[in-house]
Amino acid sequence: MDHPDFRVAGKIFATVGYPDKTRGMVKLTPEEQHYFCKDHPDAFEPVKGAWGRKGATSVILKAAKKEILRKAMEAAWRNTAPKRLL
Repeated sequence: MDHPDFRVAGKIFATVGYPDKTRGMVKLTPEEQHYFCKDHPDAFEPVKGAWGRKGATSVILKAAKKEILRKAMEAAWRNTAPKRLL
């Protein structure tokens, strides 16, 4: 899809550079998305449409502090990884 992604067991859990170079995306649960967006509204927002309602969350890279982004990436990895890897 012309942008880098992060995968576990062949499944995407995060991307960078989409829809433009200033953003990324993490696959959170809707509940996790709610808290990341509420606690860090300058760095996280739901993706528009059905994917966003399912937890796909846009990350504004310049605004996301490394530690918070790390937590979001870990949550996205856990949500996507097969149980045998957890």
